[in-house]
Amino acid sequence: MAKTQSDDKPFSFLRSNARPSKPRSRGITEIRGPYYTPMGKRYLEDVLETMGESVDALKFAGGSFTLYPGDRLKELVDLCHGHNVLVSTGGFIEYVLTQGPEAVDRYISTCRNLGFDILEISTGFITIPSEDVIRLVEKVHKAGMKPKPEVGIQFGAGGATAVEELEAEGTRDPEWVVHQAKRYLEAGAYMIMIESEGITENVRTWRTDVASKIINALGLEKVMFEAADPQVFAWYIKNYGPEVNLFVDHSQIVQLEAYRSGIWGTKSIWGRVLTYKG
Repeated sequence: MAKTQSDDKPFSFLRSNARPSKPRSRGITEIRGPYYTPMGKRYLEDVLETMGESVDALKFAGGSFTLYPGDRLKELVDLCHGHNVLVSTGGFIEYVLTQGPEAVDRYISTCRNLGFDILEISTGFITIPSEDVIRLVEKVHKAGMKPKPEVGIQFGAGGATAVEELEAEGTRDPEWVVHQAKRYLEAGAYMIMIESEGITENVRTWRTDVASKIINALGLEKVMFEAADPQVFAWYIKNYGPEVNLFVDHSQIVQLEAYRSGIWGTKSIWGRVLTYKG
């Protein structure tokens, strides 16, 4: 197994927030892999050799893994596993669903054979019955992977659509989102991915009330919030502590971990993010 970040740190005499070792059930950090920039073995190796203890999962975005040669893709998957990092498909199945049941079955089996651990079930651009999402959850679970449905209040989320277009689409009732999430968890979902658009992304005013309703109803352990903006992940940590599960870009892993550890931060969270281990 590849060597990960050592606990023998030269500045360990300085107090920082207690962080549970992997595998964690709270305070999970999922990082975006290739999408805005390519990512090869050497690039990812640098990230994981330095910050691997802070990374719980790597998520491909926008179906980027389908553009990779098979041997290069397998290198990335194996490298993640060597650092105890799970690998997620990201939200690509909604594209596959448009090609019919046979393509979906083949997609799931191919992901399993390549070593993916998490298969995200996203529906940002399509509308399908909740019962179909539940069937997909069960199918992914049966295939030996962790099903991770995505829910959100904004239709058309996930494609960097302009604010004006999203406003024209309207938003869903947060209570509906909570209800669906509960059903998916009961069906065996590993975790629920909360889409940021309509809440903290591509909105004129943040819908912090929606995040609060989701956390109040589901708790911290079973939900992950998309927060690929430092202002957003700072807000989540300030309000819900270092144990909130977050998805960020891989370029933000150091900044996010500094906030979780309580060693740095903006004026609004400086000295306010603490843990107690009696």
